[in-house]
Amino acid sequence: MTGRSHSSHEPYESHAVPVPKGYRVGRWEVREPLASGAFATVYAAGNALPGTGLPPIAALKFLPTGTRTPRQLHHLRELAEREVELLKRLRAPRLIRMHETLTVEDPDHPELDGATVLVLERAESSLDAVLDQDPSPGSGSAVLAQVCEGLSQLHRAGWIHGDLKPGNVLLMKDGSVRLADFNTAAELEGTHAYSSSFATSDYTPPELLWPEVSERGTRIRPTTDVWAYGVLAHVVLTGSYPLPGATAEARSDAAMRYARGAEELRLSPRLPAAWRQIVTDCLSRTHQDRIAHDTATLLRRVEEAAGVTRSARLPRLRPRRWRRPVLVTAVAAALLAGAVTVTYATLRDEGPSYGYHRCPYPSVCFFSEQNGNGEMCAWEESDPDWLSGERVCGWTADRPVRSIFYNGDESTGMGGVAYYRGRDYTPVGADLTRPNSRLRTGCTSQHAQGNLAGTYAPLSHQLIRHCGDGATN
Repeated sequence: MTGRSHSSHEPYESHAVPVPKGYRVGRWEVREPLASGAFATVYAAGNALPGTGLPPIAALKFLPTGTRTPRQLHHLRELAEREVELLKRLRAPRLIRMHETLTVEDPDHPELDGATVLVLERAESSLDAVLDQDPSPGSGSAVLAQVCEGLSQLHRAGWIHGDLKPGNVLLMKDGSVRLADFNTAAELEGTHAYSSSFATSDYTPPELLWPEVSERGTRIRPTTDVWAYGVLAHVVLTGSYPLPGATAEARSDAAMRYARGAEELRLSPRLPAAWRQIVTDCLSRTHQDRIAHDTATLLRRVEEAAGVTRSARLPRLRPRRWRRPVLVTAVAAALLAGAVTVTYATLRDEGPSYGYHRCPYPSVCFFSEQNGNGEMCAWEESDPDWLSGERVCGWTADRPVRSIFYNGDESTGMGGVAYYRGRDYTPVGADLTRPNSRLRTGCTSQHAQGNLAGTYAPLSHQLIRHCGDGATN
């Protein structure tokens, strides 16, 4: 969200989209508010219909797309469509997941009627809330490594976040980090994209503080997120902004002077030496100077500065043993104490018991329930026989597969995973008669996830170069 986290003691009428506690939307029952911004409010929610393949808790983001003036409605619907489009298409480990979208149909509550509701993963806290407790938490470097990883995933997929800041960095129950709030995100068209608005001047690069706006909006580039990341890193590691000023307006003026060469960065002496050049490069004066510091390149430098050693598996933050304090969430407490270390997830790691995000990198994962729920089997390689050999997926002997996530490694060139009803990558039964099946039961592209028909259990799978190809290696 773009605003501060809110106490559950605040009256619901004070939020951008007031929703009373206990209100039902689809299968979800609204609980306490979590955060609110200018155009949306996020509420905790419980699943009132268990056994539907969705988690027991979620976060509901309400966008008032059924109210306001016609001009406001057009803007709000555009923001909602951007976020829904991105979350439907991108399934990256460091981006918040969307379970479903709903539209409120309730003429008796005109303030809610027509609202768009995004059903999202429930986070434990936000970086914003952590910084409220401690301006420079002890485990800031580890968090920043995962934030940079999220930006790299987003940029590699051809999108720009456009509003990176602490309130849009979420901390999950297992201590891992997710980027969120994509209503100002934009899809690249070559080297640039168009965004309708920018909400946070402190994280906006100088060239966009007074931009030229066309009918399509403001033209932005990936370097927009690079600047925001530099500011975020300085704030997290030092508790202060890199440009002087007691107010956001004063700091914006300083950024404009800096872009003209009339002001210098004032990096805090508290900024660790390993991070000084990274922050300086991210905060280069112009877009052209920032181009060389793309997020893929930054990620390697950030991991080194944060003390993260890359391996074949994706790192995630995991808190050590702790007890929940009275006023601070467990994840926030771990960060404040500096008690978070970077480790590597394996199939034996403790972690979330549901959802696609428990699928380790770089693996293909098959699940016994929809939406990545139920039992999971994961492989990093092809497997000619699921029921014998080195790795066995025993539950598939008598139960179908209902969802899949191919959380693969792009460097291998294996862009798809084909799966078969028979052992040794062979077709069986209905596969032999299906037109254009290429004699396989199904195929899922890399970084894609989704539900399957649930009418069969594959007995083998094979990594292939592309789902559209007939070749298997």
